Amino acid sequence: MTVPATTEEEYHRQATRQVLRRFSRQPSRLIPALQHVQKKLGYLPPEAMSEIASHLGIPEIDVYAVVTFYNQFRLNPPGRHSIRVCLGTACHMKGGYITLDAWKRRLGIAEGQTTPDREFDLDTVACVGCCTMAPVTVVDGEPKGKVEPTRVDGILLAFELERTARDAKEASD
Repeated sequence: MTVPATTEEEYHRQATRQVLRRFSRQPSRLIPALQHVQKKLGYLPPEAMSEIASHLGIPEIDVYAVVTFYNQFRLNPPGRHSIRVCLGTACHMKGGYITLDAWKRRLGIAEGQTTPDREFDLDTVACVGCCTMAPVTVVDGEPKGKVEPTRVDGILLAFELERTARDAKEASD
């Protein structure tokens, strides 16, 4: 019988142990183990990295070094909505950094972070491939073109309206 996790950290430990059951204790299994744990949790919290290090018999700092070396791994939980600001050449020339600054100010977070309510996470990408629409922001996987600071406000307003409707529906159920 499984005891329910009492804290988020304990849940992360239990979920990580469950994933690691499928992996041998060979240090060479580090990257696949990290990938599978991240797939399960959405990111790699410190307690998960500690469990992985223990399972593989390697120092925690080695796990952290690999996680921070490869950009496929996340150290922060994902938000409900993913915001990716393109900083490729065309977007850079058309104000991509100004757009990024607008997102940072409006969300109150830096790139690579998630809002405290886990509604949004913010990051940058090198190129989206939609150069004629520069500056581009990818919102939940959908490219949005000509995203200047006023457009950032409009996108966030749409999310706020969606959230208000969702909250009202949940309250009526």
